[in-house]
Amino acid sequence: MKKILVIEDNEVNRELVLQLLEDDYEVAAVGDGAAGIEAARELRPDLILMDLSLPVLDGWEATRRLRADASLGRTPVIALSAHASRADVQRALDAGCDAYVTKPIDEQVLLREIARLLQSNGGSK
Repeated sequence: MKKILVIEDNEVNRELVLQLLEDDYEVAAVGDGAAGIEAARELRPDLILMDLSLPVLDGWEATRRLRADASLGRTPVIALSAHASRADVQRALDAGCDAYVTKPIDEQVLLREIARLLQSNGGSK
C-alpha cells in the first residue's frame, strides 16, 4: 500500500484529507513543516501533501529542503493552499512542488493528482 504524508496545520483540513485517503493509502499526518521533514525522513512516503502556510517552517521552505535531501528529492509533493493566484502557484512550483491543489479541496481533483503522480513516480522508489 502506498504511503502518503500529510503536512497540514489545520486540524479540520488534516482530518478531512486523512478520511478521504485512509481506505486506499497508508497515511500519516503532522502539523508543521519541520515535523514534516522529520516524518518524511522516517516514513519514506511515496507522496507528500504539503500545506504552504505552516508554522515553524512554511511549506515552500520545507519543500525546498525535501528537494535538497538526496533520499527524498524525488518524492512527489502536492501543494495544498487557499492561495490560488498564478504567482502563488508559480512560487510553489519553483520551490519544487509537482502539483498544486487549491482549498477548499475538490476531492476528485486531489485524488486524480495523487494517482497521476504516484503512477508517474512508480519506478523511482
